[in-house]
Amino acid sequence: MKQCLHLVVLVSAGLSIAVAQERPPSQAAQFPGTESGFATFQTKCMGCHGNPTMAGRVPDPATLRQLSPEKIYEALTTGPMKVQGQALADDQKRMLAVFMSGRTFGSAEQGDAKNMPNHCEANPPISDPSATASWNGWSPDVANTRFQTAKAAGLTAEQVPHLKLKWAFGYPTGVSAFGQPAVASGRVFVGSDIGYVYSLDAKTGCIYWSYQAKGNVRGGPSVGPVKGHGATKYAVFFGDAHANVYAVDAQTGQELWTKKVDDHFVARITASPKLYEGYLYVPVSSSEEFAAANLDYPCCTSRGSVVKLDASTGAQEWKTYVVPETPKPTRLNSKGVQQYAPAGASVWNSPTIDAKRHAIYFGTGDSETEPAAKMSDAVMAVDMKSGKVLWYYQAQAGDAFLGGCTGPEKTDNCPKDNGPDLDIGNSPVLHSLPGGKSIVVAGTKDGKLFALDPDKKGEVVWTTHVVDNPPGAPVFRMSGVVWGGTFDEKAAYYGLTGGGITAIQLTTGEKLWNKSLAEPGKRVNNGAAATSIEGVVFIAGTDGKLHALKSADGTEIWSYDTDRSFDTVNKVEAKGGAIQSIGPTIADGMLFIGSGYGVIGGPTGNVLLAFGVE
Repeated sequence: MKQCLHLVVLVSAGLSIAVAQERPPSQAAQFPGTESGFATFQTKCMGCHGNPTMAGRVPDPATLRQLSPEKIYEALTTGPMKVQGQALADDQKRMLAVFMSGRTFGSAEQGDAKNMPNHCEANPPISDPSATASWNGWSPDVANTRFQTAKAAGLTAEQVPHLKLKWAFGYPTGVSAFGQPAVASGRVFVGSDIGYVYSLDAKTGCIYWSYQAKGNVRGGPSVGPVKGHGATKYAVFFGDAHANVYAVDAQTGQELWTKKVDDHFVARITASPKLYEGYLYVPVSSSEEFAAANLDYPCCTSRGSVVKLDASTGAQEWKTYVVPETPKPTRLNSKGVQQYAPAGASVWNSPTIDAKRHAIYFGTGDSETEPAAKMSDAVMAVDMKSGKVLWYYQAQAGDAFLGGCTGPEKTDNCPKDNGPDLDIGNSPVLHSLPGGKSIVVAGTKDGKLFALDPDKKGEVVWTTHVVDNPPGAPVFRMSGVVWGGTFDEKAAYYGLTGGGITAIQLTTGEKLWNKSLAEPGKRVNNGAAATSIEGVVFIAGTDGKLHALKSADGTEIWSYDTDRSFDTVNKVEAKGGAIQSIGPTIADGMLFIGSGYGVIGGPTGNVLLAFGVE
């Protein structure tokens, strides 16, 4: 029997893997360094830890993922797995430990609020979040427009050029500020790659409390009422990298309940759960496809889904899989490892609520095995009460994709035709046109936007290509839509992975204007989500620059370079970097954004920035 890394693990994905696993996989697949932790686990460990005949003799992958990075690294260097660990470079061991644990080294101690100097002097009773300016989860509204009204924004187009940095907060030991902040009751709630969720004062950045989750927390938290927990009135809800969902007391940070919504060992919650009328709609994704081409790995068994939970208790109401069929054994690969199908179709985005039609909408990712699932690369409509699929629109058929399946690295785990990998990573946006007609709008990584009619089972209203890509170009060299746009009454605004931002007329899909944001001769990815207020659109990029543009014509009125070091209110050494997924959160005269999500070669960072008008 081959030597196994028993006890603890092997997967880790260094600091960068903890970042890479959080977005649609094509980007990770092009940069092997970000997926090396999982690849190490699949190659060196899965033969024992994933072998059913070894059950009870060695820990399974799910058990290993509950360990801290320090415990995993210790086992591989000085502990019972020292002999097996000698075959790995030190960086491999560290990366592996971070991926498996979902946290960075040193985060358990240094990330705790009790060890920070900027405690708020008092913790007054939290006010009703619905009665104050707020931004919950991915968008301040359930339609996912990422548009903040003038009243809630507390910020006008005339004031935007006068925005100044008010404070900065550093994530101790963090390397990827990918958490989208939420704002409610004058407080900021934000997750981090170090596994902590923080409650901060929106105006000053002083800290009320911290809560340590079992894995990193990227999706924006939501704040709302909760029942049955004594004096607790309001809770903060969020998910983590191990597919756990949490409710904690918004006043104190005390845990109210936790619920694991998927048992697959690499299942995760990438996007923001959507809170609506006492229920959470939780999207489930996976990092399985990043390196499943390794022949020691039994590819593939993860399935994307959305889960409905009771917000007060965590009880599951329903779970709807994108791939309805349970993966079944299909064949043995050339190394004799069992293969499975169908699989894949992660849900990388926050569900959209349609109260009128009693439906939720969400986008799905590509399949991992052939044949590709019929609801992969699609927008799905699901009944809010029962979880029944109402309709779906597939933007790309036959899209089965695995990382590491190009060129000489291709193995017989791989789909015969790999890709094109056009996941719909952005939340579909529900919008009402003049006259009362509704459309649901989403986009793909090759630059196609489409509008669907929710009253006609997703019939296409219009399609448009916001950019012309060379025929046959791989996705990572295309320009397109990943994390999504923002909508006002007149238009939609989408940042592009090839750089720049475009405005679209919502009735026809006609392009209104396009704005390049890169310096001459430089390439910038502006695929992060856009945000808008009345008259202004905000968009950021891999160069760390945050821009404010006039929504009428794209004229720039303000910008700020976040790619630098900052003095922080909690005295943590911190710097900004690339901004590649989240957009700004705006409420009550303040703008918040994390800087340092460097997943595709951009600079990493660990800072949360807060801007206001002087």
